[in-house]
Parts: sequence; structure tokens; C-alpha cells
Amino acid sequence: MSDLSARLRALLVDEPTLREVSMFGGRAFMVNGKIIVSALKDGNLLVRVSAEKHDELLLQPGAVPAEMGAGRSMGPGWITIKSETIADTGSLSGWVAAAMAHNRTITGV
Repeated sequence: MSDLSARLRALLVDEPTLREVSMFGGRAFMVNGKIIVSALKDGNLLVRVSAEKHDELLLQPGAVPAEMGAGRSMGPGWITIKSETIADTGSLSGWVAAAMAHNRTITGV
């Protein structure tokens, strides 16, 4: 988790309202008071995206519906990305960009 957290910090370094909290069994990153991503203990990434883009984004490699325990879906807009598919910076930054795009729409910033 710490390597993923460090990589996320590097990608989000220019966000003026970045805050980190322990949440969802990992290290959540919040911008403008809203969660955008969380580095999970197992190395996977939890991403908050637009519910309207949920199904489209699930077609991406390594993307699965996020669960809050076995069989308990977190619902549209919450996606887990398998660690092996975000090993490179380009893939990780693409998911962060999708989360930030949603963040900007819900916070108006």
C-alpha cells in the first residue's frame, strides 16, 4: 500500500486541497473534501468516478465493481482497479484523471 500511496501523492502534489485519511481499509485521498481514490491494503486502487461513466470504465483492463465486503456492491461510481493493471504511471494517472474529472463536477471547482 505504501508504494501506491507514494505514487498517488506524486500525482496529486499540485492539488491545493489534498487530504489523506484512513478509510475503506486503505489510505484515501480526498480533494475538495471528497474522496477521489484509495490505496487499498492489497495493492488495488479504489476509484470514485461518475456513475454515468461506470459501465464504460468497467470495460478497462483490471476494473471491477467495488465491493464493501463480499457480495456487497458499493454501487455505480465506485470501481476497484487490480494492482497489476496500474503498475505503470500512465495507467495509474489515467484513473486519477477520471476520478479528478468527477471530483470537479461534484465540487464545482
